[in-house]
Amino acid sequence: MDFPRVPFTSDYEVFKEVGKLGESLVYLHLLKSPDLDSPISKYQGKGLNLVEKVIYGEPEKRIYINKDNYFDNIDKEVFEYQIGGCQVLSKWLKDRKGRYLSLEEITTYSRITTALRRTRETQQQIDEIYPEIEKLSVEFN
Repeated sequence: MDFPRVPFTSDYEVFKEVGKLGESLVYLHLLKSPDLDSPISKYQGKGLNLVEKVIYGEPEKRIYINKDNYFDNIDKEVFEYQIGGCQVLSKWLKDRKGRYLSLEEITTYSRITTALRRTRETQQQIDEIYPEIEKLSVEFN
């Protein structure tokens, strides 16, 4: 609902561990992480690459942009993932409705899908560490 707060802990090792995870998130969100070089999603289908309508096909884990073209291997949780109240994958495509996707845009979108999956994984790691942070959190006045 809001931007995350940054908790500080007096445990240096926990602080370093969370800092590394935070740094990983920064590189993912800037699309500069080496984890994005092997995207989880591929663009499939024969057609004109025209974004007509964004539809998520749940059983097959696909995001369709028209009746012939889609991005594959996208979990529902990744498709529904929101940042700042926006459903990232849907909005990105809807902003291009009526346009033909270029190869660069297709590559970028595949990288974004990977960044969001890795973001969810990293957030889960942070959630596992978070109780340790809370135990020794430092309050600032």
